[in-house]
Amino acid sequence: MPFCNIRIVKEVIAANPAAKKAAIAKAVSLAIQKETGVGEKDIWVVFEEVAARDWFVGPDSVETLRNKT
Repeated sequence: MPFCNIRIVKEVIAANPAAKKAAIAKAVSLAIQKETGVGEKDIWVVFEEVAARDWFVGPDSVETLRNKT
């Protein structure tokens, strides 16, 4: 049974997170199903939301990087 753990910056899906997670989970599941033949109901997708202030790219948080633009 495939297990897909998706970590995403919380603010990216802030507008309607339930719908965005459902759409992402469907697309990921379909891709795995297509390539492996595993049934759609046998694929687990879990989301971990991380605040932009807690996600770093090198020494800078995503929040800081976004505020620079």
